[in-house]
Amino acid sequence: MLELITGTVLAASAGLNAYIPLLGLGLLSRFTTWVQLPDGWSWLENEWALGILAVLLLIEVIVDKVPALDSVNDVLQTVIRPASGGIVFAAGSASDTVAVSDPAAFVTSAQFWPVLLGVLVALVPHALKAIARPVLNVLTAGAGAAISSTLEDLGAVALTILAVLVPVVALIALGVAVFLLVRRLRRVQRLRAEQRLAAP
Repeated sequence: MLELITGTVLAASAGLNAYIPLLGLGLLSRFTTWVQLPDGWSWLENEWALGILAVLLLIEVIVDKVPALDSVNDVLQTVIRPASGGIVFAAGSASDTVAVSDPAAFVTSAQFWPVLLGVLVALVPHALKAIARPVLNVLTAGAGAAISSTLEDLGAVALTILAVLVPVVALIALGVAVFLLVRRLRRVQRLRAEQRLAAP
């Protein structure tokens, strides 16, 4: 059960930022004893893979802070974030971690289902983010982009680490993060409706 929680939280983290959980799993597997990736996913800890992921993360972090570019980035990430979610769900749920020393057989027996589940999970936070961000940018004249993006990145880092170390706490944190995203989306919609009413 814990491996499913680990995979779900990692996939949700990918919905916020595609590269943080991929890079996190690779680094934790390569440099710590917290994660031991299964053979099929050991490429994540390769120095080339880590280098490419670090460059992609840097680009994502910069672009996602710039109003208008962040919305274009969200459109492009509609494919990348779910794909990343599928990869980290399958890799994370099949890995030996601090919390999970014997992953369930179903995760390792049919790799298609964990990937598909991870794609679907990653779509939820990605969709919430992609819907809320353009409206937030309009309401804050672009000032909200950097703040929102920074909070999302920090959330993705926290969820990745918690998913490996304490999956149950990570699941609770994920619930809180989804609640806050939904609340932010509703508040943004309410503010937009108020602006429309106030307009002549």
